[in-house]
Order: sequence, then structure tokens, then C-alpha cells
Amino acid sequence: MSDETIEITGEIHHDHRDVSGGWLRPTVFGMMDGLVSNFALIAGIAGASATSSQVSLAGLAGLVGGAFSMSTGEYLSVQSQNESTQAEIDVERHELIHNAAAEQAELAQMYVERGVDRETALKVAEQLSRDPDQALIIHAQEELGVDPHQLPSPWTAAYSSLASFSVGAFIPLLPYLMGAHTLWISGILSVLSLFAAGAAAARFTSRPWVYAGSRQLVLGVLAAAVTFGVGTLFHATVG
Repeated sequence: MSDETIEITGEIHHDHRDVSGGWLRPTVFGMMDGLVSNFALIAGIAGASATSSQVSLAGLAGLVGGAFSMSTGEYLSVQSQNESTQAEIDVERHELIHNAAAEQAELAQMYVERGVDRETALKVAEQLSRDPDQALIIHAQEELGVDPHQLPSPWTAAYSSLASFSVGAFIPLLPYLMGAHTLWISGILSVLSLFAAGAAAARFTSRPWVYAGSRQLVLGVLAAAVTFGVGTLFHATVG
């Protein structure tokens, strides 16, 4: 048996979604935030008896300000998280250099706790620890839950957020830019887009698209209704 080569083959019957590239969360969040926040802003201004041009100006300001605020926030958030993660990876790298035996024993114990017998765990840990770079990757994955070479890009998060927020915020603004004088057109367009965006986001989750779309629709309408109500309550004239 020692001279035989055992070849392990098998068919792969599934694919995984890309959930680690740093673009999914800011894209989904940016799109929905742009839709909800700018429609809520437009509804609030419209509820304060503003003119169509004033609503358009407020909507444009909300789009530009919100998009750049979101993209900056996403960049700083992801970059800060990466820096924190990198600091922990550096600690692990230092330990692998200066305390290699203990790190190898720690790795073996992890496998033992997962059900591998001790002798096999010790052999696996010893083999994996021969390559310092591979050892660092294994320890980072096991202890920190990250791959040092696949940290999310802060620029990808920033650009994704900027683009998606702009698209979302533009939807409720479009009717006013085309000369509309009533909130209902913007409202209908926003409602349809809220449901569509929620349903589209369900592609990356285990939720049914009807549930995801309806949830986003309800939350978005509630936010807009509250803002519109505040504007109507004060009934302030802009200008």
C-alpha cells in the first residue's frame, strides 16, 4: 500500500457566491440607503410645501452629499478594519518566528478539538508549519477567521458605495428633474425600486425574493412616511 498512489476525485455540484470581495455589502447598502434617504428627504421637503425646483435642489444636494459621505465612510471603515486585522496578523507572524514550537502545538490542539486524533493532528501541524508563509495563513484563518492575502479592498468598498448610492438617490429625484410637481410620481417609482432592490439583494442571501423585497419596501416606506409627516407637521415654506 505504501507504493500505491491514492487519487481522490469527485465532482463539484455547487458554486459559492463571492462574499469576500468587499463590494457586496456597500453596494447593497448604498443602493438601498440612497433610495430610502433621498426619497425621505424629498418627501420631507415636499411635505413642507416647497416648489418643484426647491425639491429638486434638495434632492441633488442629498444625492451628492450622501454619496460622498457614504463612500468616505466605507473607505475609512474597511481600511480601519484591515489595519486592525493586519496588526493581529503581525502578532501571529511574530509568534511563529519567536515561539514556533508553541504555535505548532496550538495548531495541533485545534485539530484535536475538531475531532482529529492527536497523532494525526501533530503530523498535520508539523507538515503545515514547515512553510512559514503557509503556516501564517493557516493560523490567521484558524484564529482570526481571515486570509491575510484576501482582505477586502477599501477602494472597492468606496467606489461601490459611491456608485450604488448615487443610482439609488437618483431614482426618487428623476421625476422632479423632469418637471413633476407632485410627490406621488416619485413615490410610486421609489416604491417599485425599493421592492426591486430588496428582491435583487435576495440573490446573495438565503431569503426568498418576495420576503426580501417586501421587507425593504415596508422599511423604506416607513422612513419616508415619518419624514414626510415631520415636514407636514411644521408646514414650513422653504425659501
